[in-house]
Amino acid sequence: MTGKTASLVLFSLFILVSPIFAEPLPDEDFFFFEEFFIYDELFTGDELLLGEESVPEEEELFPDEEDTLSDEFFDDDDIFPDDGAFAFEAPTLILEVPVFETRSINQLFPNFSRVQKVRAMSETGLRYYFQSDGSPSLIPDPASGIDILSIVMGKNPSHIIEALAVVPYSGREYDMLDIYNALGRIENIKDYTVPLNGKDFSVFLETTRIQNARNRRSIPDPPPSNNLPFSETMYLSFKDAYMGNLYIRGDVSVSIYGITYSMTNFADVRYFLLPVMKAERFSAVIYLEPLVEGILIYCMSGFYLPGFIAERVNLTPNINRRITVFINWITDGLKRSAVLERE
Repeated sequence: MTGKTASLVLFSLFILVSPIFAEPLPDEDFFFFEEFFIYDELFTGDELLLGEESVPEEEELFPDEEDTLSDEFFDDDDIFPDDGAFAFEAPTLILEVPVFETRSINQLFPNFSRVQKVRAMSETGLRYYFQSDGSPSLIPDPASGIDILSIVMGKNPSHIIEALAVVPYSGREYDMLDIYNALGRIENIKDYTVPLNGKDFSVFLETTRIQNARNRRSIPDPPPSNNLPFSETMYLSFKDAYMGNLYIRGDVSVSIYGITYSMTNFADVRYFLLPVMKAERFSAVIYLEPLVEGILIYCMSGFYLPGFIAERVNLTPNINRRITVFINWITDGLKRSAVLERE
C-alpha cells in the first residue's frame, strides 16, 4: 500500500468514525438558527440577503472568498426543511361585542311615579333639597351604574340639592358629542337669567375659562370638537352676583352611556368679602345621558356652610336659581348643536 493510499484510507475512517463518537446537540434546529443569527449580526445591512449580501471592504470577514454566504454555505433544505414546518392552525378568534341599547327613564328610575315622570319632562324638572342628616329622593337604580351621590357626599356637605330634567329631542336625537360640545360653551352661561321680583336677574355676571389654578388669566372657549375625549379637566371663573368670584375646577369623564361633569371650588368662597366656604368644600356633579325620551340632566350639588351663616341665608331659592341657569344653558347648547348641523 502506497503512502497516498494509506492516507486516503485513514481519512475515510475518520469521516466514518467521528459521527459515532460525536455528542448529539441539544436542539439541532435551535443551534442552527442561533448560528444563523450570529452571522446575521455581523453584517451592517438592514437584512440578510442569501448569496447577495455585500460586506464593506474595511470590515470584510472572508477576504479570500467573493461570495461568502452563497448557496454552498446555506442549504435551503436545511433552513426550511418543510413548507409546513412553521405553519400551525389556531382556533377561530371570536370577539363578542356588547350590545349597546339606549336606555329609558323607566330603566334608570323605576320607582318614579307618573307625576314625577311628567314633571321631569317639563321645563322646571324635579328639585329636592335636604341637609346632611336627611336622605336623597332622586336616586337611580343601582344597576344603572350612575352614582353621583358618593362624589358629592365625599366633601362632607351640610346642604345638598338634587335636580333632574329630561330635554326632549329637537329634530334629531342628540349624542354624547353634542353633550360634550354643549358643556364646552362656558362663556354663554352668563347670558342666562332667572325671574326675580318681576325682572330678569343675572345670577352670573361673568363666566370664562382660565389658564389653570395658578394662572387665572381668561382664555376663550375652544371651537366645537369633532372628537370625544375620554376625560378632560378645565378651570373656570364665575363672577357671582352675591358671592363675587368663584374659581372652579371642572372634570369631565366619559362612560359607555353618558358624561359626568364634576365641578369643585379650588379657592375659598367669600360673601361680601367674608370667607364663607373653604376650598374643596363645594361640589356640583352633572350627569348627562341620551335616553329614549331625550337627554337626561341629573344634577346633585353639595356644599358646607357654618350654621350661623346658613341661618341667615335663604339657601333653597339661591341654589335653585343657579341650577336653573345650568339646565337652561345645557338645554340651549344641545339645541344649538342640532341647528348648526342642519345648517
